[in-house]
Amino acid sequence: MAEEDEILDDSTENGANLSSKEWASSFTVRGVPYAASVFWESLQNVDAPFLDAKDAAENVLVGADLFCVKHGKSPQLGLAISSQGFKKGMNVAAVTAVTSMSDASSLLAVFKVDAGYWYLCVRNDVILSDGDVLFVKEEDAKEQFMSMLSVPDWSKKIAPEEWGIDDTEQRDISEVFAQGLDSKLEKINALRGTELLIVVVLSIAAGAWLISYISETFFKTDVQQMHVQTRRAQKKKVKKVEVVIPAPWESMIDPVWMLDNCRQSILSLTSISAPGWRNQGVTCMASGAMTSWNKEFGRLSWIEMSLAYSGLSFSSKTIDPSSSIVTVSLPFQEAKRIKSAPKKTMTELRHMVNDLFQALNLRISISEEKSTVGGKVYESLKFGITSKYDPEVWKELLTKFSGLRVNNIRYVDGVWNYEGAIYVQ
Repeated sequence: MAEEDEILDDSTENGANLSSKEWASSFTVRGVPYAASVFWESLQNVDAPFLDAKDAAENVLVGADLFCVKHGKSPQLGLAISSQGFKKGMNVAAVTAVTSMSDASSLLAVFKVDAGYWYLCVRNDVILSDGDVLFVKEEDAKEQFMSMLSVPDWSKKIAPEEWGIDDTEQRDISEVFAQGLDSKLEKINALRGTELLIVVVLSIAAGAWLISYISETFFKTDVQQMHVQTRRAQKKKVKKVEVVIPAPWESMIDPVWMLDNCRQSILSLTSISAPGWRNQGVTCMASGAMTSWNKEFGRLSWIEMSLAYSGLSFSSKTIDPSSSIVTVSLPFQEAKRIKSAPKKTMTELRHMVNDLFQALNLRISISEEKSTVGGKVYESLKFGITSKYDPEVWKELLTKFSGLRVNNIRYVDGVWNYEGAIYVQ
């Protein structure tokens, strides 16, 4: 079992300060240890999660050397640090529970286990970054549970029966885990997939060469041997299969989807207000939107109450040590993709864009850029637009250009900034 005197790193969730509460890293169910208190992050590269894990270990949870993957509608990456009691090959409790109760997209639960009280919080199939904590003390778990209970629309609420909380049910953790799927902690820096295969193949090849060399060197004789001429079988020519990597515009994020989702999320986030707290602008990309508020006066609980009653499901929320800056992230579902082949040359496209903005009496910054995909170089016209018009207005104008890619949209104090590129023939 993990040491029960470790303290969770600085993080908060709806006012409950987790950094001051004792937590443990594992508990046992029917003799099987399960890892808890895992840090959860969205997973972008589903096909090669260890790349995201390496990046997260350097920039998000510094020092993390173990990871796991939660598949499903919203794939996630779980990070852990072995020095805190986590071990390679240990089952991950959150994945087992979520897959067992997959009918509940939003789950708030506390299970009484041998090492304490395990708290699990899932919103819209996303385990919150601080939604997987094994509390050592019952009062800490209950405080965290009650702080999130004020958030509406939970599909399932689970709590110990002795707490006497209305509209909750008590579940036996062993029965829940019996129906779930297991995911194990793996080493982040271990050789994986293709890397491991290459090492094995090279090792076999080196061994075969060494045996051949020894045989020819030490067992060679000068006695002339009779040569028997045989018919040598012809080697069958294997046709080399050329892997064709499609052009970038063969599968692009739909700009209409991007503009619509960013507009909706930006308007929703900027509508959240609290006395004394000022919004610092919203940045939107294909994965979701992120914004922060700075405190000019007032209390932290004011902005937290506004967030709780906003009706939005955040994938993460962080608060700086001085409790003066609150940052939240709002995730998107998987992006819609389309095929949009370019139809104009660089010269034609540049003239068209300049003419359009001259007619609108607006300024646009453009520059040529090149990108390499699969050994081929593709050209595009990069653009930047600053305007007071929201995406609904720009949608009709921008989507006239085929090969359009919208990289990000930023909104600050009534001004919209658009960045993207248009591929050329």
